[in-house]
Amino acid sequence: MAIIDVVVPQLSESIAEATLLDWKVKVGDAVSQDDILIGVETDKVVLDVPAPASGVITEILQGDGSTVTSDQLLARIDTEASATASAPVAEAPAAAPVQAATPAAPAPTSTAKADVASPAASVILAEKGLAATDVKGTGRDGRVTKADAQGASVKAAAPAPVAVPLNLDGRPEQRVPMTRLRARVAERLLQSQQENAILTTFNEVNMKAVIDLRNQYKEKFEKEHGVKLGFMSFFVKAAVAALKRYPILNASVDGTDIIYHGYFDIGIAVSSPRGLVVPILRNADQLSLADIEKAIADFGARARDGKLGLEDLTGGTFSISNGGVFGSMMSTPIINPPQSAILGVHATKERPVVENGQVVIRPINYLAMSYDHRIIDGREAVLGLVAMKEALEDPQRLLLDI
Repeated sequence: MAIIDVVVPQLSESIAEATLLDWKVKVGDAVSQDDILIGVETDKVVLDVPAPASGVITEILQGDGSTVTSDQLLARIDTEASATASAPVAEAPAAAPVQAATPAAPAPTSTAKADVASPAASVILAEKGLAATDVKGTGRDGRVTKADAQGASVKAAAPAPVAVPLNLDGRPEQRVPMTRLRARVAERLLQSQQENAILTTFNEVNMKAVIDLRNQYKEKFEKEHGVKLGFMSFFVKAAVAALKRYPILNASVDGTDIIYHGYFDIGIAVSSPRGLVVPILRNADQLSLADIEKAIADFGARARDGKLGLEDLTGGTFSISNGGVFGSMMSTPIINPPQSAILGVHATKERPVVENGQVVIRPINYLAMSYDHRIIDGREAVLGLVAMKEALEDPQRLLLDI
């Protein structure tokens, strides 16, 4: 008998512990090297735990939902056993479910149906607008696994809301523990509210010039670069132009010091099945519109599939949140600490405006910039937002860097 240990991957220094999701194997199952055995959820990403060698699972020491730390022993594999070997040790009982913010799934049994999905798979299916019955499960007893869900075709263009199903008969209540990501987001938002002197300034921008430019070149752009020309790349370029002019908007506070950053790492708020994540678009000032669009598309895809790494979510000097994709008309975004400012973008709608004494209809977007009033005065905040507005209303300036 040759026993190999399966352990928790090394977590980053800022992460003390993590939570196990659902095991994809049971004691007695044969596995091949690099097969994914289970997911480990941190407050930022989900890390896959692969099999370190081929063999048979002889022992599972930590159950679904258990709290674990770096290098903690999870299971053992006998590299010389066959799948028919008896397993002397029973599987560990599951801990209290900590990922219950995702749609609940029945525990698999010997009579499980093929329309049962694991918790991780349920989240991905909900994001794609699919039911478990729409996907053929390859897990034991026909269970739909995370890999099955990731490979399933999208049924609806817009993501379905992820919610815990409730029986609405009578007056039911259901207590659902937060996921680690949701708890971390809550902690950071509360920290931002408590530690920053947040103020928000608003302005409106006429998007006609950007829309006309996009309509004129979008087909050629997609053919040339293999990605659609969206609006976020223009917002990123406009933000960078303003940050260059008013560097305090790109700064951060460290105790009683102000740190001015000589680079522009822009956080792009992205919705994922696990909650809001903010991957970082690094050196955004050095990227073309095509580079930005490709990066944002990649962020969105990897966020949906749970493939963003810790390095994608670390750092950032300024953030952009686009509530407009969900139809938001106006909001006051909360600063992502330790940053000092964030731009909120909203839905572009045709609205009556006055130009040269005449009422005309124009596509208007309301911009909101929240900032830390401890280091950013109203003058810099207002002028910074005006600079973004001017860049968007004359997008040729962005291309000429003037």
